[in-house]
Amino acid sequence: MTAVSATAKKLHSYVNVSLALSPTGFRRLACWTVGCLVLIVATGATVRLTGSGLGCPHWPTCNSTHALPKGYHSDIEFSNRVVSAMTVISALALAVGAWRTPGLGRAGRWLATGVAVGTLAQAPLGAVTVYYDLNPYLVISHLLLSLTVLGLGVLTVLFAYGAGSPLPAIARAGGTALLLAVGVLVVTGTLSTAAGRFPGSNGTQVVERIGNFHDAVWLHVRAVAAFGIVFLVLAAWAWTKRAVWPWLLRGCAGLLAILLAQMAIGELQYRRYGTVPWWVVVVHVAAAALLFAWTVGLVARLWRPVHN
Repeated sequence: MTAVSATAKKLHSYVNVSLALSPTGFRRLACWTVGCLVLIVATGATVRLTGSGLGCPHWPTCNSTHALPKGYHSDIEFSNRVVSAMTVISALALAVGAWRTPGLGRAGRWLATGVAVGTLAQAPLGAVTVYYDLNPYLVISHLLLSLTVLGLGVLTVLFAYGAGSPLPAIARAGGTALLLAVGVLVVTGTLSTAAGRFPGSNGTQVVERIGNFHDAVWLHVRAVAAFGIVFLVLAAWAWTKRAVWPWLLRGCAGLLAILLAQMAIGELQYRRYGTVPWWVVVVHVAAAALLFAWTVGLVARLWRPVHN
């Protein structure tokens, strides 16, 4: 009996080791998942901006009479569903891998689990959104959930790299203000899209809009200004501390580059409102997702700097 128990313990230990994921492997998986989460925002925007939101009126099949797409709009909508499936698989793998990665810590494991749960929640929310003919509030909720899950994915990546000592309270306070500012920026951006000229569907289907486009843009521009002011204050502080935390200045420089590109695209979009191609708006939305993800990562590092 003793020999059998010893053999069983050895077998159990072997299985645990063989199923373990290395920290490097988990970091790669986390980065891949974040990439998928950014991609799904872009493909979701493509669906809306090409008027393909009702291209597949049924879920998970495309139509009540056939499972696969037939036509331009259904091809785009179904392609988004394929990307969604890839993202779900990646998120589930991330959650499983988190619990099999030695030394990750409970917080990192629960963050990865949150990514998986949030990604899975996108499927029924998407189905409800289609069922209610692209109700704009549901569409906004769909996008905001995507960005929330993206933020959790970024945090998971940071937790996978370990942590150093937090920065001074003044820097963390500035980071909190910046995070709040980017939240307002994202919400006002979704309202601008919901009031704009791209309703999300084609043909005779009338999709409800939210408010007036110019009023929504007026609010969004002021949100951009508020974000820019908070960011510049943090960046100025980072410049004074560049010898101590050089990574912070680099992070601010990267965020500035994304912000300037986003503002340039937004200006083009506004000036050519009546004739702007849909793909320009897709780039704008994808850049917004990247801006949000970068901001979350930068702010999180103020509390939890990764090992250099």
